[in-house]
Amino acid sequence: MCGIAGWIDWKQDLTGQKSVLKDMADSLTRRGPDTEGFWTSPSCGFAHRRLIVVDPAGGAQPMSRNVGDRSYTMIYNGELYNTEDVRKDLLARGHRFHGHSDTEVLLTSYMEWGPACVERLNGIFAFAIWDETEQSLFIGRDRLGVKPLFYTEQGDGLIFGSELKALLAHPAVEPVVGTEGLAEVFAIGPARTPGHGVFKGVHELKPGHVLLFTRNGLKTWPYWQLHSRPHEDDLDTTIATLRELLQDAVERQLVSDVPICTLLSGGLDSSMISAFAAKKFEREGKGPLHTFSVDYVDNDKHFTASDFQPNSDAPWVKRMVEFLGSEHHYIQIDNAKLIDSLKHALRFRDLPGMADVDASLFLFSEEIKKFATVALSGECADEIFGGYPWFYREEMVNAGTFPWSRNVEGRAGWLSKELSAKVNIEEYVLSRYHDTLAEVPKLDGESAREARAREISYLNLFRWMPTLLDRKDRMTMGASLEVRVPFCDHRIVEYMWNVPWEMKFYKEREKGLLRLALEGVLPDDVLYRKKSPYPKTHHPAYFAAVRDWVLEILDDPSSPILPLIDANQIREIAKANDPNFVKPWFGQLMAGPQMFAYLAQVDTWLREYKIKIED
Repeated sequence: MCGIAGWIDWKQDLTGQKSVLKDMADSLTRRGPDTEGFWTSPSCGFAHRRLIVVDPAGGAQPMSRNVGDRSYTMIYNGELYNTEDVRKDLLARGHRFHGHSDTEVLLTSYMEWGPACVERLNGIFAFAIWDETEQSLFIGRDRLGVKPLFYTEQGDGLIFGSELKALLAHPAVEPVVGTEGLAEVFAIGPARTPGHGVFKGVHELKPGHVLLFTRNGLKTWPYWQLHSRPHEDDLDTTIATLRELLQDAVERQLVSDVPICTLLSGGLDSSMISAFAAKKFEREGKGPLHTFSVDYVDNDKHFTASDFQPNSDAPWVKRMVEFLGSEHHYIQIDNAKLIDSLKHALRFRDLPGMADVDASLFLFSEEIKKFATVALSGECADEIFGGYPWFYREEMVNAGTFPWSRNVEGRAGWLSKELSAKVNIEEYVLSRYHDTLAEVPKLDGESAREARAREISYLNLFRWMPTLLDRKDRMTMGASLEVRVPFCDHRIVEYMWNVPWEMKFYKEREKGLLRLALEGVLPDDVLYRKKSPYPKTHHPAYFAAVRDWVLEILDDPSSPILPLIDANQIREIAKANDPNFVKPWFGQLMAGPQMFAYLAQVDTWLREYKIKIED
């Protein structure tokens, strides 16, 4: 993986602006610690930071190629999993290659097919191509938005980058947040409305979209969308098709010229990926697969089972390690280090995030990076196959809002009267919820239950899943680790989109169809284990530390968060001294301790990023 940044300007000569591009690139060093590269023409400047994964010599960027009198230059962040398929098509059309990188294949595919090239790609990517002859910039982003891309129009130009910090490193981009940006932070956060960049004038290129910028202006359009149609395969055919897609997705994503491993929690999703990976390693005589799991120091002493976290992962990790014969690495995170890393996690996201759930992933990734540069993760299976309680619990299915964020009234109570007068977060959330439902591609003739199941699936795929993908990208890239997500193969998403809920929920089990498809691949006890999410810390020291951190902020009259929150209300919550006093307000895991950590991150964000709040 890499970090990309660029600047188009129709009036300035950018050939003398390398120092600005260097600042933008430096902000992305963790995304690409191995090398940097720059390219400028009068109207375009590109910066690139590279994490070398494939073809160290032949994949250097920015990469330029010529066809006749046409000159193209590209910067790219991502991986293509069908590189050889696309290369074969291009060779048949007379193209020749200097190396074996997917970078060269991607650039050549644009030279051959233009903007339509994105429709041929299977992978995770955000890339920008400058056509010097046409004086045009083309940007493409992968279908599910695994790789990030933000942009802003400034005067006569466009500034873009992999992360918000790259834009903020440009002198023309100021850290201004308006009313809608505050609503994103306090009402939607740590999620984010697709396309929203939180900072004023900053946008995200939406997943499955492309952008074209010329002297005539900017336009974006989708190249990929889900289409609703009847599912015609019977159960046996569906199982066989799904299993084939899953295995193919995992095996395609094992291509790497550097050490590769898998994350293994002992749950269904990571166990499946590790099992397919281990079999491929065995077939190719590559030796044992390296697997990694994470937990917290003393979590076993403080763990309490709940509906959302019914059991600890540790015994299941051991079970799978024995089954796979993998070389396993048990990573334990110290709670003191976890607290220290909350600020790091904020800086990687450029926004307040998922508190310890973010910080622990960063620390986990740092440990993995000591052994490997690439890892495969089971992220996103729950969104695609119906793994969360809000897919099937009636009170969640029919909540009338985002089911992972039902405690909006509680969140509204955090805010000051002044901010509440500007931002009605309950109305904002409801408006965003209805906007999402309006996007859902309907299918005539569906029952009310199937239609609602389709809506819940859409909410998960395009509002909840992007939050987890943001987290995965920023925290792992913060450790210069590339993590791939086989479940996000668009072929799997497209196929599962039209599988009826009664089939997905086979025998009324969450992810029932996925379990059926993996019979014989995993041990039965692992296969039918009750879902348990990514582990969070249960240590009382963590709760005490984040509570005290917020109290210190409240006692400091210079704290920038004070005009935005109801300090008395937050003090009352702190006085309760109960981690469960605050109901979960985001997802399954974020309750009282995560509320304190989130508010502390907001304050740090306002301070460190020197946020200007627009009246």
